[in-house]
Amino acid sequence: MAGPGPAEQLRAEASCPVCLELFQEPVSIPCGHSFCRGCIERCWQSSRGSFSCPRCRNVAPEPGLRPNRELGHVADIARGLLPEAPGTLCGQHREPLRLFCRDERALLCLECGRSRLHRLHRVVPAEEAAQEYKVPISTRSRRYQFVQGAQGTSLYKEYKEQIQNCLQALREEREKFLESRKSGAQRSLHLDKTRSEGQRLAQEFRELQRFLQEKERLLLAQLGDLDSAIGRAQDEALAKVSEELSQLDTLIWEMEGKFQQPPSRFLQDLQQLLDSCEMMKFHPPAEISSDLERSLEDFVQRNILVRGTLRRCQDSLMFQLQEPADLTLDPGTAHPHLQLSEDGKEARGQLVPRDVRDHPERFDFEPCVLARGGFASGLHFWEVEVGQGGVWALGVVRESARRRGPLSLTPKEGVWALEAFHSLTSPRASLRPQPPPRRLRVSLDYEGRRVAFFSAGHDIPILEYTRAAFNGERVLPWFKMGMGARLLEVTRGCEERAVAGQVTSPLDWVGFGFSLRICP
Repeated sequence: MAGPGPAEQLRAEASCPVCLELFQEPVSIPCGHSFCRGCIERCWQSSRGSFSCPRCRNVAPEPGLRPNRELGHVADIARGLLPEAPGTLCGQHREPLRLFCRDERALLCLECGRSRLHRLHRVVPAEEAAQEYKVPISTRSRRYQFVQGAQGTSLYKEYKEQIQNCLQALREEREKFLESRKSGAQRSLHLDKTRSEGQRLAQEFRELQRFLQEKERLLLAQLGDLDSAIGRAQDEALAKVSEELSQLDTLIWEMEGKFQQPPSRFLQDLQQLLDSCEMMKFHPPAEISSDLERSLEDFVQRNILVRGTLRRCQDSLMFQLQEPADLTLDPGTAHPHLQLSEDGKEARGQLVPRDVRDHPERFDFEPCVLARGGFASGLHFWEVEVGQGGVWALGVVRESARRRGPLSLTPKEGVWALEAFHSLTSPRASLRPQPPPRRLRVSLDYEGRRVAFFSAGHDIPILEYTRAAFNGERVLPWFKMGMGARLLEVTRGCEERAVAGQVTSPLDWVGFGFSLRICP
């Protein structure tokens, strides 16, 4: 296909990019592109204060319009040389476009009008079609007069409605772009906020770290002063003991010399010898003074408070910033009298044992169950609903802990647990909330060798194990409900005797009145 001719190139260069007509009062904007004055003013008026170029989209700081007289002269010359309207030559046949296809709304040449494609279409002369549509009277004032006939009025209304619909769609798209730009600005604000919050958080942690390092240096300096004072006191005591020991050695040497003297001389010095022995009394000095001992005790107590404060701060941050461990009960370890929920989060006791396969991993005497997975490192916590009252225990056990027969709930047996029987009755519990909590939190610090139990929402532990001997093994969350000995009695046919007590049901008798549920 041949390229555009010189006439078409001249028309393209002398035409406005907005109206596609030859320039009328051409002006240049700051980016260098030129437009009809009326076209660019309408564009900027409809853009609501955004002075962007319709071609390159560059935004101008202000609506500066500079008349382009040279381009106006070129447009006037083109009008004289190009009497035809824009696009008056057929791109395929290079013939004048003298026909108009109403079905496809396109200008045609004579060859196109005779083609098979438009044979059945409504093809009329272009001048006749032009009379049915708008004819510009004064393009400078941009006012239009319409010559209307009966058919022209109908077509005009039809095209006008379509153009208005397209214009409305374009306006809606423009509003969407404006909203998108606003949303982008809002997202940018959110992004700036998250970045500033991150910087502020990092700065606060650096300040806290610097504060803790300063306090650490202060405590170590105080401890160093105490250590020096105790060392000086011990040196002074050692010097005094050495001095008295030297005097004692001298007295012993003199007494041994007296024994070698003749009897008459020995008897003459006897009284002096006895007086010297009487005077030589050994008085061991105190290792440290009472004031120094009080200072040391005060430092120890203050250090205990500091450790407790730091530990509570660590617990509080972990509970607030860290997600609870996602625990699921392991049915392969559950006692036959424990029924687990489908989601593996709840254990409930029942008097009739389940028909399950017995194997070494399953508890056979105590109604216990373990969680899957376990932990061999890190900081973890989880929360458990224990209900109000009932018989339960919970904590962690070493993976190698015994599961067959009666269990001893002691760290020596690899069990770190909190027990309850209608109330917190563990003798190791430092706090005994009244009423007992219905929801407990278990905290595990593997590297710190610590297991602690809290009422949910509190930072002070009810019970705390320190220096736990995990021995490098994996530890598993452990749960117990009910009492194995009484459960054994019931299963042996002694249910009537169990009900004879001050209880309302055999479930209460064996401690199955409430379920244990791991909180999500």
